[in-house]
Amino acid sequence: MRGLLVGRMQPVHRGHIQVIERILDEVEEVIIGIGSAQVSHSIKDPFTAGERVMMITKALAENNVDASRYYVIPVQDIECNSIWVAHMEMLTPPFEHVYSGNPLVQRLFTEKGYQVTEPPLFNRKSYSGTEVRRRMLSGDKWEELVPQSVIKAINEIDGISRIKQLARREVSEV
Repeated sequence: MRGLLVGRMQPVHRGHIQVIERILDEVEEVIIGIGSAQVSHSIKDPFTAGERVMMITKALAENNVDASRYYVIPVQDIECNSIWVAHMEMLTPPFEHVYSGNPLVQRLFTEKGYQVTEPPLFNRKSYSGTEVRRRMLSGDKWEELVPQSVIKAINEIDGISRIKQLARREVSEV
C-alpha cells in the first residue's frame, strides 16, 4: 500500500521525520507532497520547493530511511477545492491512504473515498515550522528542532539571513 502526506515543510523539522517514519510502519511507500510549492521568500514560506525537497531528502537519508520507500513531489496550490484531489492524483503515483492533520484536506479526500488518517504530532509545541522560524528570527536556538542535514542546507542557502531580511519592514521616506 502507498500513502500520501502533504505538508509545507517550512522548514523540515524532527516532527516531520517522526511522522514519516510512523507512516512507513503502516505502508510500503509514502509520497511526500511538498505543499505550496509555488510560494517562497516570505516569513511564513521562506524556502523554495527545491530547497525543501533537498532538506527532506537529506534528512530522511540522515535518519536511514530507505530512499526506495518514498517519493518527494512539489505540489503547487490551486484555488479550486473541488478539483484539488484530482490535481493531487495527476501529480503523484497512485495511493490508497492519505495522512493529514488539515481538516480541509481530510474532508476533500474523504469525500473522494480515500482512507484518511490524522498522523500523530510529536512534541508539536517545539516541532513546528512556525516555532523553528520564530526562533530563527529571534536569534534563539533552533538547531535542536531540525536534523543536522537541514541545518547544513539552511546554512548553505544563507536561510537565516534570508528570513531576517524578509522580516524587516520597509523604511518609507518621510
